[in-house]
Formats: sequence, structure tokens, C-alpha cells
Amino acid sequence: MWRNGRHDKSRNTLLRSVPRNRRWFYATALSAAVVGGVLAVTLPFWALSDKPLPAKVTEDLPAGAMQAKATTSCLECHEARIILQQRLSKGAWAKEVDKMVKWGAVVDANDHDALVDYLSTNFSPDQPAYEAPRTANDRSTSEKSAGKPSK
Repeated sequence: MWRNGRHDKSRNTLLRSVPRNRRWFYATALSAAVVGGVLAVTLPFWALSDKPLPAKVTEDLPAGAMQAKATTSCLECHEARIILQQRLSKGAWAKEVDKMVKWGAVVDANDHDALVDYLSTNFSPDQPAYEAPRTANDRSTSEKSAGKPSK
């Protein structure tokens, strides 16, 4: 430190108290700790940056008078696939809607029966089974396993 135009050596005691032959060791250890800390923080993010983000498959509910209401009520918490894969009777849909209302779904009492009708019409047990859409990545994997060339 400089005081009154002169260097005050008594204040520079951090490394003076360490023997001269160990100063290099402490400086190296401190540098390694700093570099290690920086790597520990940045390495997980760097590893994630190399992986492409998975393709997000989004689907819409079938067209109908209550499609918008079902979208706002159900898709607030669920992905459309949760609903699209269900095959329930009208009574089961009524119980399901009632349960979701108890858990916080916003369904107007005037829309309750119409919503149950919409769900039971589009997702009843006599409807064909839900088939999930496939991404390009899924197609190429299944074609390779079947021995077919990918396009």
C-alpha cells in the first residue's frame, strides 16, 4: 500500500506470512479452485447446448361447439394428448369433469353438461383408439430397426 508517497510494506502481509517456497503452491491451488468453480458452473449448460431440443408435438382437440371451452378448461393443466387418449363413457366423463372442477378447473355451471357431451361424443369407448403422432426422429428410428431406408 502507498501512504504519504511511500510504500508501506507492513500492510502487505497476505503472502509475506507464507514462506517463499510455498507461495507458488498456494497461488496455483487458488487458481485451480477458481477455474474448477467456473467449470462446475458452466459445464452443465455447455453440455445442454450441444443437444438439439426435442420436437414438441402439439395437437388440438376435435372441432365442436365446446372445443374452445374444453381447450381453456382442460388444457390449462393438461396437454391435449391426455384428453385425446381417453375413452370414457358419458357418466365417466361427468365424474371426471366434476373431479377436475373440485381440483380447480374453471367450468361454468351452464357449460358443464355441454362440455360432458362434447367429451363423451369425441372420446367415447366406441371411438377408435388414439394413435400418437410420430416425429421425424421416431420414423427414422423405426425404419432403421425394420431394415427400411429412411427418406
